[in-house]
Amino acid sequence: MPSAEGNLTWVAAAERPDLLAPSVAAALEHVPGARVAPIDASLADTAAFCEAYDVAPEASANCVVVEARRGETTTHAAVMVLATDRADINRVVRRHLGARKISFADQALAQEATGMQQGGITPVGLPADWPVLVDEAVAAAGLVVVGAGVRGAKLLLDGADLAGLPTAEVIALAVR
Repeated sequence: MPSAEGNLTWVAAAERPDLLAPSVAAALEHVPGARVAPIDASLADTAAFCEAYDVAPEASANCVVVEARRGETTTHAAVMVLATDRADINRVVRRHLGARKISFADQALAQEATGMQQGGITPVGLPADWPVLVDEAVAAAGLVVVGAGVRGAKLLLDGADLAGLPTAEVIALAVR
């Protein structure tokens, strides 16, 4: 039966900083209960990960990086939704960020700005000026699996811990 822990062996994230992007390891104080597990990097994408490791999709949260523009101002933000949901980027996120235009951020830019690998980007350890928009279902989900900043590992933490990150805002942003 799929669960949040699946068939992985989880350990305290602070015990295995080698499994985390440096920016994630440096931000563990914000998620002290986080646990980490190594995975096959080729299985980092959500559907393959959930199937291979018996993790319930409703216990997996995806992080997408968006670029919102209004005039000369550009804002980058992380958007968190459960793997079973889809974020309403064009209406809810764009409006919330006060943008005229919004798009998914360029992958190379996102990797450079975060110090994290594409497919492993997580809200833990993002730049201090990036809003983290957490869907209310993620905040209420209990244990969820998110990226660890690298494709070869995942973090397990309480969705409420994501809502407690310094720049996090909980909003209804998913299309269900």
